[in-house]
Amino acid sequence: MKKFISAILLVCVALSFMACAKKEGGAAGKDANNKLVVWSFTDELGGYIDNYWKKDFPDKYQIEYSLTPTDQFPNKLDPVLASGNGAPDVFALEDAFVRKYIESGLLLDLTDMYNEIKSSMYDYPAQVGSYKGKVYGLSWQAAPGAFFYHRSLAKKYLGSDDPDEVQKYVANWDKFMETAELLKQKSNGVCCILSSQGDLFKPYTSARAKPWVVDDKLYVDPKMEEYMDVCKTFHDKGYDARVGQWSEGWFAGMKGDLKDEKGNLVECFGYFLPTWGLHYVLKTNAPDTAGDWAMCQGPTSYRWGGTWVAAYKGTKNPNAAKELIKYLATDPSFLERMAKDTGDVVSNKDVVNKIKDSYSEPFLGGQNHYAAFASMIENVNGELTQGSDQAIEGIFNECVAAYVNGEKSKADALATFKEQVSTTLGY
Repeated sequence: MKKFISAILLVCVALSFMACAKKEGGAAGKDANNKLVVWSFTDELGGYIDNYWKKDFPDKYQIEYSLTPTDQFPNKLDPVLASGNGAPDVFALEDAFVRKYIESGLLLDLTDMYNEIKSSMYDYPAQVGSYKGKVYGLSWQAAPGAFFYHRSLAKKYLGSDDPDEVQKYVANWDKFMETAELLKQKSNGVCCILSSQGDLFKPYTSARAKPWVVDDKLYVDPKMEEYMDVCKTFHDKGYDARVGQWSEGWFAGMKGDLKDEKGNLVECFGYFLPTWGLHYVLKTNAPDTAGDWAMCQGPTSYRWGGTWVAAYKGTKNPNAAKELIKYLATDPSFLERMAKDTGDVVSNKDVVNKIKDSYSEPFLGGQNHYAAFASMIENVNGELTQGSDQAIEGIFNECVAAYVNGEKSKADALATFKEQVSTTLGY
């Protein structure tokens, strides 16, 4: 009898211990499920979390946020994603390297979440974030590109600064080249249609019919061969000011301060820039030119830049990760407030259509840039973007420079390009 009672007591103690352990484990699990580790290369993401998410959901999750400079970010992210040790739950991905991760097999599948809201979203950001029919990354912004030009130079040489009229002069690449010659002739060589040939690259890569790699083989789209010829013509005929993109001379042309090697003024008619180029390039670097700018589509639709958000496929909190990404990339209330606060063009077309007619941009002489960009987004093709783009395009531009500068024939430059891609990348 005593043995029986002792056995019962032992069982009770064991059950009590298990219950306590389960309770403690449950609490620990709950705490874990309330925490998200978020990494970014841009302070935008941290600002959106602090200024919008946390105010909308003050007690939703504990977010541990880390900011790393862009040039160091991939080196920090790569090893933890590969090993799974210390990987963040959610992270930002820059346009230059987003496809590397989208194609990596290391990201959480967001397809089910995206399908819930896809009818409200522009196509191209999700196209960039998709691979083999699955969505792995989404963006809160859309970054279509335009052609920005000096109103004063348009009036001086074209007779009008109206965007619809100027668009006629740059409606396609043939017209663009004709206008480059017209500006040169009317200005006696003082006015260049562009400050840098580098501005041509994004519009041309976006105008391709096919990407760089097709069926696991390198493909040189005819548009990229055309790009080589246009760059050569620009160089030989002096249609650009021969300064590097992002150089001091490039910015000087915006301000109207660019001079040639002899100290003579060089007028730079326009720049190819995306949505963020207005707020973070022109306004920031040429504030005194406010009111002397306008924008039109230019020869082709194109995109440039942007930030995507994704999650690690091994995250312990997939539902929480998806909820945060859904909010940042698609939530209409957040995106409307953010757009009005920052001027950023967002990826939710319902929000864009709701607010687009309320803008008048003083820097652009009162033009409604938001409505103009909204019309440009629809024609952007995000399916051309691939993870190997950055490496391939770096090699390509070196070979184009050799052709433009007369160091190689076009055929030799292309042969060198194909050989180097094969040797270094295996395509």
